[in-house]
Amino acid sequence: MDRVKALRVSEHLPLPPPFRRGLGGGREEPVVWVFAGDSITHGALHTMGWRDYTELFRERVVWELQRAQDAVINTAFSGFNTQAILEQYDLRVSRFKPDVVFIMIGMNDCCEQLVPLPQFVENLRDMAGRIQADGGLPVMQTTCPVISGKAPGREQNLPAYMDSIRQTAVDMSLPLVDHYAHWEKRTEQVRSYLMSDPFHPNEFGHRAFMQQISRDLGIWDDSSYVCRLFVP
Repeated sequence: MDRVKALRVSEHLPLPPPFRRGLGGGREEPVVWVFAGDSITHGALHTMGWRDYTELFRERVVWELQRAQDAVINTAFSGFNTQAILEQYDLRVSRFKPDVVFIMIGMNDCCEQLVPLPQFVENLRDMAGRIQADGGLPVMQTTCPVISGKAPGREQNLPAYMDSIRQTAVDMSLPLVDHYAHWEKRTEQVRSYLMSDPFHPNEFGHRAFMQQISRDLGIWDDSSYVCRLFVP
């Protein structure tokens, strides 16, 4: 598919009211933000004690944007794929009654095609549909690329899975943060500085995730401590 069509979140704006009120300020209603995904969003181990991107998002929204009543909840867990999230949907998503759910998934689904691509697409649509039925807004995210030659069971399959995330966002008119496309613009050497291993980002990679979210969702500020954290 034409990646440009799915690249910019602005194509899906104006955002629905729950998302707009969460980012724009000036509204007092608290917002519940949930992040669902695999070990990459889980952020354990490979961040070496530094904050993961969901924690940086909380700092930006709850403190810097002064949305003190908001809740930012990370339910991602190592080893998860789309099937695992769906099987634990009530535990991982719906019990929090989220206004917004960020979904970053696919790295484990694509590994040796553990979840075949057609099933992956069906799972994505099912997940997004459940979130919408519960009154929340799904925000689709692609993930980081694999370091070349280091994880062939993932590297050869991942691009097609990322394309399917983009297509799902377009088909369902959902916001998309296309980290994969932006990381591909970096050289292989620069990308290696953002990684702890062939497919897990380190603290710099998580900062890069947060910087892209900030830009795409309109909460970037040059004076923000979070936004200006160093990224190689």
